[in-house]
Amino acid sequence: MRDDVRDYLADLVRRSRDVLGDDLVGAYAAGSVGLGAYQPGRSDVDVALLVAASPAGAARRALVDRLRHEALPCPARGLELVVYRRDVAASGTPEPGFEVELNTGATMPFRATYDPADRPAADGRFWYALDRSILRQSGLTLLGPPAAEVFADPAPTVLRALLVDALRWWLALPTPPGDAPAPGAEDAVLGACRALVRCRDGVWLGKVDAGLRVAADDPDAPLIRACVAARRGGPPPSGAAARAFQRRVLAQLDDG
Repeated sequence: MRDDVRDYLADLVRRSRDVLGDDLVGAYAAGSVGLGAYQPGRSDVDVALLVAASPAGAARRALVDRLRHEALPCPARGLELVVYRRDVAASGTPEPGFEVELNTGATMPFRATYDPADRPAADGRFWYALDRSILRQSGLTLLGPPAAEVFADPAPTVLRALLVDALRWWLALPTPPGDAPAPGAEDAVLGACRALVRCRDGVWLGKVDAGLRVAADDPDAPLIRACVAARRGGPPPSGAAARAFQRRVLAQLDDG
């Protein structure tokens, strides 16, 4: 882990304890940091906090005030932080189930949400259970018991359904027509690879690693490798090529 990210996470945990006190029972780095796939300049810092009970409204607002980028500058593109009760994290529920969600960063739109019902449905409700599944496998423990002891996977059929929902969400995003390069389409393709690897091999990988694993025996290997190169500064694929690949993966998962 980069020193700036390590120091940032340590400060984030200290500030969280100042606000939540003994109700804070765990803190975990998720996403690319947990998966060992953090890419400076591109990745976010994803953090899950675990609390024993629902924080009071004043504590929720104080936590946001102490952790937002203006108070604690994030060294990455931004911070995506979610607070869960311990019983929710252990339940395997497919529901969002969060107490607080904070998105903040120099290049990330600020958002603080205190009730899952207030999150726009168009933004997707599948992210949280998928993130908790990744945490169970690869969460980096910053405070509290190991992530594998406190986060639960959804049932296999539910997990597959959530991945199908995620693929449909990506497919609904607008892309340039025809063969025009589509910035961001590389993430959609590699996200589809990650979903495929999770269903096929039962393991969560970072997007690039998942893409390389799928490319080893996939007819769209040139597209996937081009998407890996795009993550490293190369041109993005066309929207048409990305959508065709995503639809093929969706059909595989939806039929399973």
